[in-house]
Amino acid sequence: MRDYNPKEIESKWQKTWLEQGDFEPKEDTSLPKKYILSMFPYPSGSIHMGHVRNYCIGDALARYYRKNGFNVLHPIGWDAFGMPAENAAIKHKLHPKDWTYSNIDNMKKELMSLGLSFSQERELATCDEDYTHWEQKIFIDLWKAGYVYRKKAYLNWCPNDKTVLANEQVIEGKCWRCDTQVVQKEMEQYYIKITSFAQELLDDLNLLEGKWPNQVIQMQRNWIGKSSGLEFELNLKERVGEIEKIKVFTTRADTIFGVTYCALAPEHQLVQELFATLSKESQDKIKEMQNTTALDRSIAPKSGVPLGVSVIHPLSGEEIPLWVANFVLADYGCGAVMGVPAHDERDYEFAKVCGLGVKRVIEGGELPYVGEGKLIESQEFSGLDNLEAKKQIIALFEERKLGEEVTNYRLKDWGISRQRYWGTPIPLVHCKECGTLPEERLPVLLPYDVSIDGEGNPLEKHPSWKHCTCPKCGKEALRETDTMDTFMESSWYFLRYVTPKILREQKALDEGAMKYWLNVDEYIGGIEHAILHLLYARFFTKVLKKLGYVEISEPFENLLTQGMVLKNGAKMSKSKGNVVDPNSIISKYGADSARLFILFAAPPTKELEWNDDALEGAYRFIKRLWDRSKNATPCQSLPQVDTSALSKESKFARKKVYEALKKSEEIFSKKISGYPFNTLISSCMEALNALSDQDNPQVWTEGYFILLNLLEPIIPHTSYELSSELFSLKNLTPLKIDETALQSESLVIVVSVNGKKRADIEIECNASKEEILSLAKESVSKWLEGEILKEIYVPNKLVNFVLK
Repeated sequence: MRDYNPKEIESKWQKTWLEQGDFEPKEDTSLPKKYILSMFPYPSGSIHMGHVRNYCIGDALARYYRKNGFNVLHPIGWDAFGMPAENAAIKHKLHPKDWTYSNIDNMKKELMSLGLSFSQERELATCDEDYTHWEQKIFIDLWKAGYVYRKKAYLNWCPNDKTVLANEQVIEGKCWRCDTQVVQKEMEQYYIKITSFAQELLDDLNLLEGKWPNQVIQMQRNWIGKSSGLEFELNLKERVGEIEKIKVFTTRADTIFGVTYCALAPEHQLVQELFATLSKESQDKIKEMQNTTALDRSIAPKSGVPLGVSVIHPLSGEEIPLWVANFVLADYGCGAVMGVPAHDERDYEFAKVCGLGVKRVIEGGELPYVGEGKLIESQEFSGLDNLEAKKQIIALFEERKLGEEVTNYRLKDWGISRQRYWGTPIPLVHCKECGTLPEERLPVLLPYDVSIDGEGNPLEKHPSWKHCTCPKCGKEALRETDTMDTFMESSWYFLRYVTPKILREQKALDEGAMKYWLNVDEYIGGIEHAILHLLYARFFTKVLKKLGYVEISEPFENLLTQGMVLKNGAKMSKSKGNVVDPNSIISKYGADSARLFILFAAPPTKELEWNDDALEGAYRFIKRLWDRSKNATPCQSLPQVDTSALSKESKFARKKVYEALKKSEEIFSKKISGYPFNTLISSCMEALNALSDQDNPQVWTEGYFILLNLLEPIIPHTSYELSSELFSLKNLTPLKIDETALQSESLVIVVSVNGKKRADIEIECNASKEEILSLAKESVSKWLEGEILKEIYVPNKLVNFVLK
């Protein structure tokens, strides 16, 4: 047997698999299918250990199911649009398109060097022209169906770069690119009506119970944020311009008699009407609030500005002062809240800062008291339990037509406009005669000849691209220069994969393929995508069902959220200087060692701490597996072992081998949750050790026939090479457990004295209680001083002697 040479073996099999098309899904739809998908990467230029972990998990699943007779779709693609490409264009003087495709080529080579069993024919990049074509077609269908609209909204604006920023691009109130203070600017923005599906998105989370992590389901529920309460209007004491009243929403109608102020968002219409009448100091404070992002406002110390006007309490008739408050957001509820400081922690903090009154209306503990109790100081509702009072107060409002019970959601419509170049152009045309119309002449592609300097939208500044003719009247018109949020691309890419390449020019999604492949059986990715990406993907599936594209309601049957890869207790990052380069590991130890370590170091859902010694250990195990394969005899099928005269060591080795096979079946069939490959690998290591402690050639051959099968999803190159030489790959097929091999002739039980373990003894499985107690006494005789009060025997587990 030649020496183990991972570089030679891995390049050989990667080339063979590619040439044979081994990883392409079959056209035979009579086969059982598995759609295995890992979240696709952004083409940053090089892979990191998070990529290695994500794709090795998915690859292990794909290889197992493929080997066991399933038709497997296991695709890869590239989430290719977005700001980083424009930043790179500025920094390196490269075109975003050239930079992106160059990175894709590099990252693809790096990923394939891991032996990942991706379909090559299904690959896509979201910046491909055909992907743009069909995404724009879907957008137009959404537009025609009324799911897309345009309105003004306050957005994060960088005055220096003259561009809108997403929330994640604002760092401590400043632009992530140039460090300029970000302001809030009112601009036209396109929105998709995700709120039309809020209740459906919430209800269908019940379908995912037990299939998705509970944490993710709860995060989705919280983000959608359903709340029921009372919506009512407060009359202004004196009219301001055309405004006579303001609308308020509260979930705590039971505390309505505890209102001591009303707080408005700084963007509220009434605040704008009164702005000119306020002092310079008050105006500056309001501007500061407006120019602070929603996230920063949520964590900032409470602050406010009095408006000098009042509203009238609808039940008590009392005057309630109006304030502008930094914690009230314009796009949440009505942009106005009733302040009940005695029974709300946020309202209490604001009242204390601004010197406002506090009025208790529920009996209970220390203020602010947010628990339940009986009402006080609440007119005819005093003495009622607060939950009952809430019902009666809402009923009173509805009876007097002062307000009504409504359901609100924290979820807001999805703003998809981005004033940047590297994204999918929004396919709309603005005509002075015909208004805004969809551009049916698809695809609308980005111009290549652009200047990207970080200032403003390159499409807006382009001399000719935005000028076109109206698709209706033929007169001069202007293209929309906004591009789409990159979440649009990642919200339907998993649907696009199922359409074969030969059909992609003809249609967005192939009906027959979707009926067979959907939904995704196993979806793997980081917990950081638990809210927005998964929510948008779920929404897109539902809205496409309404439009007749798909038949499913939920895209991902099962979800696995992988843990982070850490080094020295921190997430790997260049800024922390703790990055491990996967390419150097593959070069030194081979891809199989990297795969084995990453799947053995921790269960997929747990954090993984990098360990150089463990990586060395993975390499040594594979080398030992390789070196000891010389003890196996080449054959074409699972050898029939003569068990009549096996030694104790050989029987034990067969037992460990079949225990590993059973462990594999339990893990992949989900009898054990979370795909703990580490336990399977541990079982295979134990089996190899047991095989090494015996010398029966039949047992060696049987053991290798099975172990190489079990290890193929984890260390495929080594498994294929050895399986090819020893078994002509005949072992890489479904295997059955020999239940007789799992039966033990003896077992080990614990012997304790006064509850403290003193020895282990091995007993025959059919030994009598008397024989067991006799052996147990003999094994701990030196501790049996004094009278034995009790002899406790738990069958097959332990013996305990209780002494006086």
